[in-house]
Amino acid sequence: MADQLDPDAALMLRVKQGDAEAFEELVNKYKRPVLNLVYRMLGDPFEAEDLAQNVFVQVYRSADRYRDSAKFSTWLYTIARNLCLNEIRRRKRHPAESIDASPFGDEEPRQYRDQKMAAPAENVAESELISKIEEAVRDLPENQRTALMLFRDQEMAYEDISEVIGCSLSATKSLIHRARETLKARLKPYLKKGAWPSESEKL
Repeated sequence: MADQLDPDAALMLRVKQGDAEAFEELVNKYKRPVLNLVYRMLGDPFEAEDLAQNVFVQVYRSADRYRDSAKFSTWLYTIARNLCLNEIRRRKRHPAESIDASPFGDEEPRQYRDQKMAAPAENVAESELISKIEEAVRDLPENQRTALMLFRDQEMAYEDISEVIGCSLSATKSLIHRARETLKARLKPYLKKGAWPSESEKL
């Protein structure tokens, strides 16, 4: 049963029955992870916030069609990825247009990583490394970037990632491996003695 295997699927089945509190619980749990993923795909914090809200609008509108045959998170991230791909295609057709408005208002700060206490010089060095990592991640092919973010940031299993991006398990593992090797090669000049700092050790 879904309520035994996946508590989030059980919540979504309640949403399907019109339970607003269950929907709010899902939004509160996944708002930040979805925002992080969308930001990684789009690279713009303002557009990411707006599209992340649209993800949950789509989840709510699609409640009647939801089936608990897969994990809720897999279904959710599939919706998020598809909306991002639609937005990327729209940008190519209309490069001068942009999404405006911030769905979370002032509730959520526009930052996508935990801030750590450090000396000013360390902050500068780490900030530069983070910037280089994000730039390198943005330059990855979309399927590699998405697979890596789901694996690294969301800690999803390979099987679930393969469902989100629509490819085989072996292809998913290959995508993540190639993404990690590409990032390591590109970021090697910024690393000390070949050791990965805390922010990049999962790459």
